[in-house]
Amino acid sequence: MTSQEATTTLWRPTGPKELELVRELNWRAWPPRLPEQPIFYPVLNEDYAIRIARDWNVKHDGAGFVTRFEVESAYLSRYPIRQAGGQTILELWVPAEELNDFNAHIVGEIQVTHEFR
Repeated sequence: MTSQEATTTLWRPTGPKELELVRELNWRAWPPRLPEQPIFYPVLNEDYAIRIARDWNVKHDGAGFVTRFEVESAYLSRYPIRQAGGQTILELWVPAEELNDFNAHIVGEIQVTHEFR
């Protein structure tokens, strides 16, 4: 891949357990989904990720984190954007069995941008 290849910024709200698994993967990949998680849901805007991390992850996991990462735009074009609620509540639905391939198209490291407790 050349440095001129376009990327898309995605966010993912996550709890402490998933974040630890990302850390173990050297901030370069998302861990495999659990059997009850058939879809990986990165989101397309930071505000939506903040709301989930703050309002859901903290309540269920004691802490919530917002991560930001870049993925090759050409690769992402295979996943339609899903509107999960209001106009700014936009997600991509990546089937669990495609997550390894998705991870291979992440550019750079996954970064934590917000933490809530």
